[in-house]
Amino acid sequence: MRKFLYLIPLLFLAACTGKPDGVEPVQNFDANRYLGTWYEIARLDHRFEAGLDNVTAQYSMNEDGSIKVVNKGYNVSSGEWESAEGTAKFVGDKSTGHLKVSFFGPFYGSYVIFDLDQDNYNYAFISGPDTSYLWLLSRTPEIDQAVIDDFKAQSKALGFDTNELIFVNQDQNKDK
Repeated sequence: MRKFLYLIPLLFLAACTGKPDGVEPVQNFDANRYLGTWYEIARLDHRFEAGLDNVTAQYSMNEDGSIKVVNKGYNVSSGEWESAEGTAKFVGDKSTGHLKVSFFGPFYGSYVIFDLDQDNYNYAFISGPDTSYLWLLSRTPEIDQAVIDDFKAQSKALGFDTNELIFVNQDQNKDK
């Protein structure tokens, strides 16, 4: 019985870095090309992003090989910018787009890049550990409608509720 109790936290942690059924991370991923600023184009909303517009994610390399993550967004209700800093680490090998991200100490959540503009790294489709977490990121505050349509089609086919997508206002980032 005692051994079973030790397995419960391990199973919970594994579930946090898992991926939804059918979602497969991209291969031939290059973290150095992924670094820099990304704009959040669409997302399934969660408490930690509720009410935020002009959301960006900034990725940079840490000395230990992990990736520094700084998420920033404008809280429409308070009229103030909010930010959160975290760390991302690879779940497996570094050429697979499956990372785990932590903003809260030892607790990690899955970050699965399931589609990526492999030529130019201009857009990325991201999932969390289950189908309630979904993001479309772009290198620019606006993106071609064809990419949005592809994102919605792929996501719906994988079981995400695309009717609940929020398209993020990027009005304060359009001149950047």
